[in-house]
Amino acid sequence: MNAWSPDHTAGRHPGPAVRSPGDLPDLVHAGMYVVDDHGSIVAVNARAEFLLGRSADALVGRDAHDLLHRNGLGQSMPRAACPMMHAFLGGTTRGGAHEWFARGDDTLLPVSWLVTPCRLERGALGAAVLFYETDPEEGVPSTAASPTLSQLDRLALLAETTTRLTSTLDAEEAVARLVRLVVPRLADWAVVDLITESDDVWRTTVATHHGGAVVRCEELEGPLPPVHEESLMPLSRALRGAASTLAGPQTYQGPPDSGIAVAQQRLFKVTGMHSAAIAPIRGPRAVLGALTLGRNAESGAMTDAELSLLEDIARRAGLALENAQLYQRQRHIAETMQRHLLPQLPEVPGLSMAARYVPASQSAQVGGDWYDAFTLADGATTAVAIGDVVGHNIDAAAGMAQVRNMLRAYAWALEEPPSAIVERLDQAVVNVTEASMATMIFGRVERNADGWALWWTNAGHPPPLLITHDGRSAFLDDEHDHLLGTGLVRSRSDTRTPLPPLSTLVLYTDGLIESPGHVLDRGMARLRQHAAALAHRPLHVFCDLLLERARPAENDDDVALLVLRTPAGEGESAGR
Repeated sequence: MNAWSPDHTAGRHPGPAVRSPGDLPDLVHAGMYVVDDHGSIVAVNARAEFLLGRSADALVGRDAHDLLHRNGLGQSMPRAACPMMHAFLGGTTRGGAHEWFARGDDTLLPVSWLVTPCRLERGALGAAVLFYETDPEEGVPSTAASPTLSQLDRLALLAETTTRLTSTLDAEEAVARLVRLVVPRLADWAVVDLITESDDVWRTTVATHHGGAVVRCEELEGPLPPVHEESLMPLSRALRGAASTLAGPQTYQGPPDSGIAVAQQRLFKVTGMHSAAIAPIRGPRAVLGALTLGRNAESGAMTDAELSLLEDIARRAGLALENAQLYQRQRHIAETMQRHLLPQLPEVPGLSMAARYVPASQSAQVGGDWYDAFTLADGATTAVAIGDVVGHNIDAAAGMAQVRNMLRAYAWALEEPPSAIVERLDQAVVNVTEASMATMIFGRVERNADGWALWWTNAGHPPPLLITHDGRSAFLDDEHDHLLGTGLVRSRSDTRTPLPPLSTLVLYTDGLIESPGHVLDRGMARLRQHAAALAHRPLHVFCDLLLERARPAENDDDVALLVLRTPAGEGESAGR
């Protein structure tokens, strides 16, 4: 099923995947369905099934206008005369009342509705339709609405909150999105207090608006005193998970019963908030913090209806924040493991080396990208390797460790050509390790009377790039054997490549050159262009700038990078 995102800003915040009709948000009184750019229904929620008297199977795949839209006499309407079609085709967010939907039993359902653009999977455009039953005589909702927001606005805000917050796994970004959703739409001020992993309380955000833009009040942010277990003040109770409540400056006028109460006195004094609503932010496992919405005197007081809306928003924020925290915790553990598995580069007289490992920025787990360099038993030869074990999870990282360690053992113990070492490793990958398949380049950097050279073999990996000191560059792509773990029995080849004085050899994984929707040649050409332009830079600067310039911005994959540079020859100067 497609992904969807009610979006008032042209789809810049894609929402979560809708895997089944039941995955659409439960909006209590509101039915909801999503249509693609042709107007065909692609998903519905349970409330829509109930209100329309039709199952999801009877709705999904049908043209929404032909199936549902009727005039007051129960007749089908021309598309040109249908207000909902005008909103859909115009790509705008619009609402209306005094409309009718056809139920499955051929009776009419009087509705108020809101159509908002959304972005489906793979960038396709569509729309989300919110509707609920109205009084046919008055054309107004049959359920109570907030005096500040209409019922449709409330439902649209809750839907937008769900999609905006669950479409990021960065906790800071989730808080920033939350604040932008409620300020100034619901309140003049938003305050987010979060409980850290060490049970400290941190005032993460105090924000207001100026000229339509959200503005942070950073002098009020920072650590708060610990939660007092016996405090009866609203924020302390919310941070312990108690019920939401309304508050104001008068709430904190008396003698403070805790350090948090002192901080609240200062908050109301500095911000000038006249009325506030405070709700706990609860995750599925624990209380994560509290959300406070405040208004200045000219904006009117917060009401019980708005307190109820705040509770719904805080509940959605709790789910999103806990998911983000769990993701970041898991990612940190995986990255730490990955980095500890990667080696320190050896000191090799005359030969400069630098390496980088950059994890994917968004994917939930690290991958199997790796590099290695170590001095062999003769003390004069340096083994170098770079590889990528198939997969993007901790299993791939564990498989990478097995492959790397076995390669080290074979390379140290056996005086055989690189191809023979890799062939032995291939048999081990098939029969011994938990890795599935892998690509790899393995070679020996040697120095002889003629200078430096690389004796190497390629097991299905992107070719090395060699750049001379004057900026000429070439991919070493003459030899390219099968990858590891396939079970194929074929001979592998070796290549001996001279490394000229002050030349730079770049070994890399595919995350540096691949990007969705583009041919690989484009990424390789970009890598070659930038590497040649940076050939005169110091090696560590070379690595950092190459990652910054050559790595595709739209690609979200791990990158391992190993770069070697030979010394100047006799009569030459390293110069720059």
